[in-house]
Amino acid sequence: MKTKNLLALEGNQAIALAMKQIDPDVVAAYPITPQTEIVQVFSEYVANGDVHTEFVTVESEHSALSACIGASAAGARTMTATSSQGLALMWEMLYIASGARLPIVMTVVNRALSSPINIHCDHSDAMGARDSGWIQLWSETAQEAYDNVIQAIKIAESVNLPVMVNMDGFITSHAEEVIEPLDDEEVKNFIGEYKPLRSLLDIEHPFTVGPLALQDSYFEFKRSQAEAYKKVIPVVKSVAEEFAKITGRKYDLFETYKLEDAEIGLVVLNSTAGTAKEVVDTLRREGKKVGLLKPRLFRPLPVEELKAVLSRLKVIGVMDRADTFGGFGGPLFTDIRSALYDLSNRPIVTDYIYGLGGRDVTMEQIHKVFESLELIYSSGKVENLISYVGVRE
Repeated sequence: MKTKNLLALEGNQAIALAMKQIDPDVVAAYPITPQTEIVQVFSEYVANGDVHTEFVTVESEHSALSACIGASAAGARTMTATSSQGLALMWEMLYIASGARLPIVMTVVNRALSSPINIHCDHSDAMGARDSGWIQLWSETAQEAYDNVIQAIKIAESVNLPVMVNMDGFITSHAEEVIEPLDDEEVKNFIGEYKPLRSLLDIEHPFTVGPLALQDSYFEFKRSQAEAYKKVIPVVKSVAEEFAKITGRKYDLFETYKLEDAEIGLVVLNSTAGTAKEVVDTLRREGKKVGLLKPRLFRPLPVEELKAVLSRLKVIGVMDRADTFGGFGGPLFTDIRSALYDLSNRPIVTDYIYGLGGRDVTMEQIHKVFESLELIYSSGKVENLISYVGVRE
C-alpha cells in the first residue's frame, strides 16, 4: 500500500505546488494581496530551475491576462493568479479570453472589492465576474483548491474555455493545512501533454483571434460560445471521476452533507461550509432534519442537478458572501431561487448575506440562520426574504 505523502502548507503554497507540478509553459502575473504568495513561491521554482515555465513579470493585472491571452493563443499551456481589484482590472481581458476560447487557468484568492479599501475575504470579486464566460470552481479547503487547480487544467483544455479556481483570502490562502499532494509524475500523467486545438505559430493553418464582428456576425459568435458551455458539466464530472481513481478523493458538481432526508437545507460556498457542517452535526444530534449543499461548480450553473437534490427540501437558506447593490439578494441566492422557480412544490428560499470584508462568521451565527429557517418551516411565513448576518445595526 502506498504511503501517504502529507505536507503542512498554506493554501497559497499548495496552489504554487500544483502549478509547479503542472509545469505550465507560461505564467504571467502581478502581485496583489492575498494572492501574492502564489506567484512569489512559484517564481522561486522558476529561479531554481524546477520548472520550464516562461515567467512574465508585468506592470498590472490587465497586462498579466493580456500576456496570458497572447501566450495561450500561440499554443502555450498558460496560468495566472489574482485577487479583488486585480481581477477587476482584468475585466476587459476576461471577456476576450473566454470569447477567444482560450484554456487559461487562473486562481482567484477571493477578496473584497474597494471602496473602502479592504484586503480580506468576501466573494464580490469572482461574483462580479460570474458572467464573463469563465468556468468557476470553488474550494472549501487548501486540499480542494490544490485538487481543483490540477483538474482545472484538464477541464479547460477539454472544452477550450478558461477556468477560474476560487479560494477564500487569508482564511484558506494563508492558513496552514495538512494536504496530501500527488507525486509530480502522477500530475504529469493525469493532465497529459498539452495539444492545443490551434496555434498562432502554426503558419500552415492560419486563423484569426479576436476579429472584428459587427451586427452581421457577432450574435452567432456569442450563440456558439453559449453552446460550448453545454459540454462543461459532463467534462467536470468525467475529470472528477478520473481524479478519484488516482487519489481516492471524490469531487462532483457540488457536495451534499446530510441532505438525503433533510427538510431544511443551507447552501453555502467555500470555507464557511466547513463551519456550517459542524452546526449541521450539532443540530442532527438534537434530532433536527437539516443538511447542507456546497456548490463546487458555479459557472456553468448545474441547474438540473441542483433541482434534483434541492427539490426534496421544504426550506432553503442561501448564504451569500457578496451583495448585488440594487439587485434582489446576493448572487448565489438569485441563481438558486431562479433554478427552483418552475418546481410545482418549490421550497421557500431565503437569503443571508454575511462576512463582507472578511467579517468572521461564527457557529452561533449559523445556528441563528437555522433557527430562522426552522421558524419559516413551522409557520410557513417569511418575514425577511433577505437578511444580513453579523452586521452591526
